[in-house]
Amino acid sequence: MANIKSQKKRILTNQKRHERNKAVNAEVRTRTKRATETIGTDDNAEAVRLAVKRIDSAASKGMMHKNAAARKKSRLMKKVNAAG
Repeated sequence: MANIKSQKKRILTNQKRHERNKAVNAEVRTRTKRATETIGTDDNAEAVRLAVKRIDSAASKGMMHKNAAARKKSRLMKKVNAAG
């Protein structure tokens, strides 16, 4: 454990950020997976909309680089358009 007060605070804030980022990343993965599973069904449009929303949210929060978010959305839409 650190002795310096600012380092102790930094450890706590890093831990909070890590937990938040982990939750956001898991949500993005779940939504993307659900969207790819529903390709060809009636629920697909809503699942894709939610996945894109979560990806944009992660990018705006700084959890994911904007180009990485664009790449994920592009690959998801590519799969959806290929099936439809």
